[in-house]
Amino acid sequence: MRTDRFPSTLRVLLVVGALLAARNSAADEPVPFEARAGIAVARVAAQSWAPDAVLVWVENDEEMDSTGVSARWGYLYYSPATERARVYSVREGKILLAENLDLKFDAPQLADDWIDSGRALVAAETGAGAEFRNGSQGHLRTMILTRGPMHVTEPDRTTWTVVYAAEHAPSLFVVIDAQSGKVLRTWRG
Repeated sequence: MRTDRFPSTLRVLLVVGALLAARNSAADEPVPFEARAGIAVARVAAQSWAPDAVLVWVENDEEMDSTGVSARWGYLYYSPATERARVYSVREGKILLAENLDLKFDAPQLADDWIDSGRALVAAETGAGAEFRNGSQGHLRTMILTRGPMHVTEPDRTTWTVVYAAEHAPSLFVVIDAQSGKVLRTWRG
């Protein structure tokens, strides 16, 4: 004689319902991705804005995780013909924001063969980054891919700058060659 409170069919339906609810709530969370994965959609939009648009800056627009992925990345394009810049913020393969920047600058184009954000973060973590996080209870804050301002002696070099922050310590900046993955310099500030 069976003494269960719920018939087996009802138990199965409850389990299936719980699994579907869990899957749907996980599906609501954006899927993080490395920086290069959002370029295709940003490039198409940028070239429809200005056919001569070139990528000059990449930066995470939301929190990063420990593998170098973010749910949202920003891509800045510059048009030499119009002397204007336009930023595209990409999340889940879609542009969430597209806006012109009111900055006048002649930004150099990024090299095409740069390493992705995950590999750049591994380079930053291999010494100074992990040491900073452990010693200062710090965390990864920002990753910026650019050409020019972060490498003083070789301004044409495309670099990743990985920024770590801590509540009671100056931030740590780790500059990585975006083609070789080699750490070029670090500083606190």
